[in-house]
Amino acid sequence: MIKFAIAGFGKMGKIREASIIENANTCLVAAYESGEYDPVTKAVIKCSSFDELLEQDIDALFVCAFNNVAAQYTIKALNKGIHVFCEKPPARDCQELALVLKAEEESGLTLKYGFNHRLHYSVQQAKKIIDSGEMGKPLWIRGVYGKAGSIDYHKNWRNYKQYSSGGILMDQGIHMLDLFHFLLDRKFDVISSQLSTSFWDIEVEDNAFVTLQSDQLIATLHSSATQWRHKFLLEMCFENGFINLDGILSDSRSYAPETLVLAKREFEDITFAMGKPVENVIWFENDDSWKLELEEFITALQSGKPVVNGTSQDAFNVLSLVENIYQQSGFYHEA
Repeated sequence: MIKFAIAGFGKMGKIREASIIENANTCLVAAYESGEYDPVTKAVIKCSSFDELLEQDIDALFVCAFNNVAAQYTIKALNKGIHVFCEKPPARDCQELALVLKAEEESGLTLKYGFNHRLHYSVQQAKKIIDSGEMGKPLWIRGVYGKAGSIDYHKNWRNYKQYSSGGILMDQGIHMLDLFHFLLDRKFDVISSQLSTSFWDIEVEDNAFVTLQSDQLIATLHSSATQWRHKFLLEMCFENGFINLDGILSDSRSYAPETLVLAKREFEDITFAMGKPVENVIWFENDDSWKLELEEFITALQSGKPVVNGTSQDAFNVLSLVENIYQQSGFYHEA
């Protein structure tokens, strides 16, 4: 039985608690949250500080706290001999994250980051198709990840620099950028980026328009908090056709349905059928990404083998890209 603690008991802390409860190989021993909270597991020790949390009899820690303490908490836990699963973003900037990677190397412990979008079934299916080579060389990709906002959006902790260090790009766009890396198995350079605070009275960006390049492959991202509806769309065009990931399942199901659209290029008919290839649509009804992430972490702990998804290198690669986007836009600010 792997004994867990959770630092930060907001929305993500509750999601991780549910995964721990559902897994037969894990139990939740302790938790820390600066505000009021009520764990489902009544036997959980409610600590009054993070340092007190680290003194408990635990094997591993979920860091679900604000961005401004993520790196600090991770380093402290690793130095204490505790394995860590940290939510994204991994740190406020790459300078902070470099210190985490140093602590990881020196400790020899397991460190995993929460990029659960990789483990959605539609993404996993797209990855298999791309890796098979049947679609040929990738030509371009286009991602849109938008939020509806909310009546109290401007009050959310993510929109205060001191806690988040970035806006919608750091909060949500980072997931799409990580999928660019994961699905195409490559890193990107920033060609251009335009960030703005278009509507909300907040300290950070509510829209990010980004153009990236990897060799001849061009990718674009629009990350938005003024979409006025929840939207997830990732379009990928290849030599032999296209793959669209349209929608993604979540607890609210407001980004649903989750589908994969697959079509092969058709040049045979130059009359009415031209430009209307046959599309095969696969629907996905379950999101097991949180469960699968925990299972991957447990496997790494029990086997001593490296983490598969959400490695510290994955985290560094995507945070480097985010940092470059801020710098190129002129919207960059020190953490």
